[in-house]
Amino acid sequence: MSRKSAAHTATPDGRYFVVRGRLWRLANPALDEDVRASLVSDLMQARRAVRDARKNGDVSAEREAHAAVDIAKRGLGERGPVWWTDGAPDYNRHMARNTPYADWFAALD
Repeated sequence: MSRKSAAHTATPDGRYFVVRGRLWRLANPALDEDVRASLVSDLMQARRAVRDARKNGDVSAEREAHAAVDIAKRGLGERGPVWWTDGAPDYNRHMARNTPYADWFAALD
């Protein structure tokens, strides 16, 4: 289903993974593998830049690095407009128990 599902439980529809009860949107599975790999590389580079900027106390560089993280996540489909086309709402960052996934999530225990 997703690369995250090995480490985190993914919803049956493959739209989210769950961490501590919260839904996080997965990357668009329809992305070309080369595009996905490039965006993941950009994301990891941007996250390292956030870390380094924080370590150096460089607020401006940290702001730029966070913007680069956002660009990569939007490209992956983890933020911004949803990548599915059935009109279902986005529950990104919602607690699973407060969404239509509540029964599925409760059954995981």
